[in-house]
Amino acid sequence: MAYSAITSPPPLRFHSPFHHQPPKPRPHSLIFCTFGNQKNPTSKTSCLFKPNKNIPIFSHQPLLSAPKLRFNVQYSAGEEAEPLVTDATIQEDFSWSSVILPFFFPALGGLLFGYDIGATSGATLSLQSAELSGISWFNLSAVQLGLVVSGSLYGALLGSLLVYPIADFLGRRRELIAAALLYVFGGLVTGYAPGLNVLLLGRLLYGLGIGLAMHGAPLYIAETCPSQIRGTLISLKELFIVLGILMGFLVGSIQINAVGGWRYMYGFGVPISLLMGLGMWSLPPSPRWLLLRAVQGKGSFQEYKERAISALSKLRGRPPGDKVSEKQIEEALVSLKSAYKEEETEGSFLEVFQGPSLKAFIIGGGLVLFQQITGQPSVLYYAGPILQSAGFSAAADATRVSVVIGLFKLAMTWIAVLKVDDLGRRPLLIGGVSGIALSLFLLSAYYKFLGGFPLVAVAALLLYVGCYQISFGPISWLMVSEIFPLRTRGRGISLAVLTNFGSNAIVTFAFSPLKELLGAENLFLLFGAIALLSLLFVVVIVPETKGLSLEEIESKILK
Repeated sequence: MAYSAITSPPPLRFHSPFHHQPPKPRPHSLIFCTFGNQKNPTSKTSCLFKPNKNIPIFSHQPLLSAPKLRFNVQYSAGEEAEPLVTDATIQEDFSWSSVILPFFFPALGGLLFGYDIGATSGATLSLQSAELSGISWFNLSAVQLGLVVSGSLYGALLGSLLVYPIADFLGRRRELIAAALLYVFGGLVTGYAPGLNVLLLGRLLYGLGIGLAMHGAPLYIAETCPSQIRGTLISLKELFIVLGILMGFLVGSIQINAVGGWRYMYGFGVPISLLMGLGMWSLPPSPRWLLLRAVQGKGSFQEYKERAISALSKLRGRPPGDKVSEKQIEEALVSLKSAYKEEETEGSFLEVFQGPSLKAFIIGGGLVLFQQITGQPSVLYYAGPILQSAGFSAAADATRVSVVIGLFKLAMTWIAVLKVDDLGRRPLLIGGVSGIALSLFLLSAYYKFLGGFPLVAVAALLLYVGCYQISFGPISWLMVSEIFPLRTRGRGISLAVLTNFGSNAIVTFAFSPLKELLGAENLFLLFGAIALLSLLFVVVIVPETKGLSLEEIESKILK
């Protein structure tokens, strides 16, 4: 890709090691800056180009980016140039050591969400065992079991609703601290529950933490990390969720033969929650959130500005109030003031259902809806029982196979993170959803007429997990974060979160009763038919956003 800029008199001169004399100025000369190697090295000049405020093409920079560029420069005479600089041309200097902790502690919120999924798979087996549960109320009905399994998801749904009007008041950091506290209390109440009602209360509290964490974590990560690695880090958050699921499977496999093992499974997340809370307490608030509060007139402008400079300095490992951070904050303020001048009011809730925002919600909301109603929460939450019915009669056998599934899920997620920007969104979605449909039909066939081949169930589960992790798993949320226009992005994402958790809770709760009503073979056949419908949705509705900036998505796809 080439980026062009008009030179202004006196003409710019660049000294090249390939020429004894500097090149003569040419009228109306055009500078092409490329990032690729040219076949003829003598036709280019490499230089370190530091932007100057007197050069108009660098008058605007993306939020919190540092002014340092490396270009290959070529000359072309006799053409009229037009200024063209995108966010991708500006790279911030940073050290990986300075971005690890601001990513790691928020990402623990996703890990604890995943841990709940994995731990619940083993806990449901332990809870219903007369020998292993250690309780007198182990004989749970299908509805009671559904409430235990989906209780945290109902809490997450409620948490998403509660945080909607107060998220900007709390800020990302305080929201994540509150999420960690809810994780701690939820885990303790669940682990020490003397009866079913208290157990359900603990599940609800833990779910409230999930709702806050899954809203605050991506915002904090996106607003504090350098722009050139933002996509990678947000995608890696999905990897942390998978790590949590695997951790839940591992703890379940260790504690499955212990009396009252379900208490240890749910209580194991408490120390991790404390680490998350203490870690978030040590981190500064999001500089962008501080600037938004300043621009919105929510307090002293100068105080918020100084706090933003201090926060950015701490996040980048620089001395307090350093000049680089101060300059970045000044430039970010210019951008924010300009944006608020153009958009005097925030997008209303109803605006999400109008014009380009409606198109974005159909795409993003449709993806997270199909992500759930193709059976994903049921397959994960009930992995243990499915494997038991598939021939692994001992609870320990089922949980050990769950660990293998978790490892496979982790490997496939890593492949998706590495390949999503190379292959694009649509190819991964189409291939992955096709595999999901096939795996669900295989599960249905197993329960219908392949009951003598338990490996078919294991293979189908592995196929399902692998295809989900290269498609719906990471890409649905990536598309949600990309597709909404700036004006309604916050409300649109909140609505997508509500859609996700709501459909997740319904499917998880309904799985056990539906399994009794329809039978496993017909239930998985139903999920397979829905998967085919979701494949049609992806092919017809979902666009390709690979390589497009957020502004290009808004102007080229949504308009």
